[in-house]
Amino acid sequence: MSYKISDECISCGACEGECPVSAISEGDGKYCIDPEKCIECGACADVCPVGAPAQE
Repeated sequence: MSYKISDECISCGACEGECPVSAISEGDGKYCIDPEKCIECGACADVCPVGAPAQE
């Protein structure tokens, strides 16, 4: 189950830099995770100040 970023996202960009497989990109109003690239490592969730990334 890949991670998904909820509407709680504040578009700070902290998660994008932490993703070891570059699965995160800036979307329309919030960041998005490509489920095809996500390796479920949790690095994005560890750095998010609002807890937006979570496993689906």
